Amino acid sequence: MRFKNNEKYLSIAIYAFLVLAASIVFYLVVSEVSGVFSHLKVFTTIFTPITIGFVMAYLFNFILKMYENRITPKLNLKIRFQRFVGVFLTYITVLILLLLFLQFILPQLLSSLIGLVNDIPNHVRNISNMFYDLSGKFEFTDEFNAIITERFNYFTNYVISLSSDIVPKLANITRMVLSSVLNIILGLVISIYVLIDKEKFAGQFRKMTNAILPLKAADKTMELIDRANNIFGNFLSGKILDSSIVAVLTFVILIIFKIPYALLVAFIIGVSNIIPFFGPFIGAIPAFFIILFVSPQKALLFLLLIFIIQQIDGNIIGPKILGDSLGISPFWILFSLLISGKVFGFVGLIIGVPLFVFIYSIIKELVELRLKQKGLPIETSAYHKE
Repeated sequence: MRFKNNEKYLSIAIYAFLVLAASIVFYLVVSEVSGVFSHLKVFTTIFTPITIGFVMAYLFNFILKMYENRITPKLNLKIRFQRFVGVFLTYITVLILLLLFLQFILPQLLSSLIGLVNDIPNHVRNISNMFYDLSGKFEFTDEFNAIITERFNYFTNYVISLSSDIVPKLANITRMVLSSVLNIILGLVISIYVLIDKEKFAGQFRKMTNAILPLKAADKTMELIDRANNIFGNFLSGKILDSSIVAVLTFVILIIFKIPYALLVAFIIGVSNIIPFFGPFIGAIPAFFIILFVSPQKALLFLLLIFIIQQIDGNIIGPKILGDSLGISPFWILFSLLISGKVFGFVGLIIGVPLFVFIYSIIKELVELRLKQKGLPIETSAYHKE
């Protein structure tokens, strides 16, 4: 008995088989979701050194490009030797910066932080006495006094509990860093190999992309990768340099005006300044309360000084370093920070804006392409309603 080859029913059978297979796989994944996540955790743990290495290579590449653009070409060496010299100078620079941080900045930060934690109960007691003295001088109603006292007691209890958790949290962070020393060392070695042969790795990726995708799609993929690299690279390198300058400027000004905990406050301001838009507020609020415990007058002076510093950064330092690297309105910056911060936490606050700029550029390109195909203007001003 012979069967006729019916393409219609054969296609239906293949699709039915694929749907059934996908359903079985989905059921197995859902029923063993904990096991799947445990396997994923093992997978991510294995690739942790590689991830660390590529992140290091990406960040250190900014320093390498500086040396290769300004120093190594003047040495009259072969290209290969120029790369080795550039990588060597890059890691020497990173090592010097790390040693300076560990030798001079970190001990002072820990000393200031531990001193602050130990002195917080006394500072809270002094502020409480000052608060009750002030409340006694003004004739408030009993209900108002009760509300203010309740809120103030809640605040002081929260500050004391928060300060008591700082040292254990620092110990946990230190333990995590020490437990990851092997991964960091392996990542460091991997980053060296990546930087030495970065063009080769990029060529291999392009080669694989051209092999897998159609030529036009491969070219577009590489163009998008280059665009993302430019957006993230310009933003991160510029923000790190800008924040470093702001931290040094803040430290010098705080020392001049004898603001307490100058190094700790300047460090907080510098780190938070990496975050666009919200950064100055995120850093200034805890810094204000740190100074408030010691001297309310100095705390008010700090607010004035930090306002002046942020004006200098926003109008002079930032534009000089970053230029108009974002190219989007403050509304979209705020929007991207809210979404990315909620989804990715602190890391999202740092990378959220350049990520949104990248997505925004793709959507803008697609919209303008469709408008051109329809023979319509691409300028937004052409669609304003008067």
